[in-house]
Amino acid sequence: MKEIITIDLGSNSFRVLKYDGKNHRILDEYHQVVGLADGLISTGFISKEAQERVVEALKTASQKLNFNIKDAICVTTAAMRKAKNSQEVLEYLKKQTGVKFNIIDSNEEARLTLLAVKYALKREKIESKNFMLLDIGGGSTELVINQDEKFFSKSFDFGIVTMTQKNIKTSSLQDDLNSRKKEIKDFISKINFSLKNFIFVATAGTPTTLAAVKLGIDYFNYDRNLVNGTKIYYEDLENSLNILKNKSLEEVTKLVGKGRVEFMEVGTYIYKTFFEVLDKKESIVFDDGLREGVAIDFAIKM
Repeated sequence: MKEIITIDLGSNSFRVLKYDGKNHRILDEYHQVVGLADGLISTGFISKEAQERVVEALKTASQKLNFNIKDAICVTTAAMRKAKNSQEVLEYLKKQTGVKFNIIDSNEEARLTLLAVKYALKREKIESKNFMLLDIGGGSTELVINQDEKFFSKSFDFGIVTMTQKNIKTSSLQDDLNSRKKEIKDFISKINFSLKNFIFVATAGTPTTLAAVKLGIDYFNYDRNLVNGTKIYYEDLENSLNILKNKSLEEVTKLVGKGRVEFMEVGTYIYKTFFEVLDKKESIVFDDGLREGVAIDFAIKM
């Protein structure tokens, strides 16, 4: 099977994967912060500036990873689902680069991310039948409960970018998160079996960055192989918040990367909220997510 190229255009991040579908092996990858959802909460639209950043990211990725953009399997999620001008944006990206993005719904996003994490758990030799998966995105946050071959998912209408934009002027983040706890509890209450012995798995930028910080790895030396399988404990979140609040902007930028500094604190509080509602003391972190799931799904169906 030839190499598979997948692209995940999220609300803040643009992630590309070159994947060996025959051996289920990552060959190369590319990541860039594009800020697709910048200003989305206040305007309802994806800005022209954000669109241009995506065009440039597509061109840069194709050069660095040496692939034809038109061959890539491309998905986009919450920001494009929310934006009033999503169809115009998709048409513009196609006109400028030839790429065709598919807006996937929250259930498909959960299914594909879950598929990637199942493979990751198997790779790390971790029991994978019963677990909870948290995916903290830029525009939404997904919680998936996996029980054997069944899964139950819920997409919550808040993420690190949209929640930051919403609360930046009001300083009401904690009140907002406390109100969100009811939504999470309502979803959990509909699951008619105990989640006590389910392991807690987390993916996406916030958990992986916090795992890297815990391991003493900064953004420029990030290594997914070291981060994968790292355990984050509840107290690690408090330690991370202290670092984010007390270090200089330059120091934090070196740790978490440009374009992510303003979102990391909010992301950590979101992570902390799920720890509390799920009543968990530890979480296993994986870098594997939607782009890996898209590649695995394509390989399986070939």
